Amino acid sequence: MDREVTAAERLWTIEDVSAYLGIPVGTLYQWRSKEYGPPGRRMGKYVRYRPADVRAWVDSLNGEVA
Repeated sequence: MDREVTAAERLWTIEDVSAYLGIPVGTLYQWRSKEYGPPGRRMGKYVRYRPADVRAWVDSLNGEVA
């Protein structure tokens, strides 16, 4: 079962999501504690994100700026 994971399949780290959204990692952790932000999954002591979920979350945001 030696299968290489492609870039499209790879789960994102919190640092990847931070870079994609252009926000600090600390903000993502705060959002998680408030149940806000893109859905992440805990895998042991790590949090991982599916890129499609992050993009869908961004698309679901209201276009207005606060």
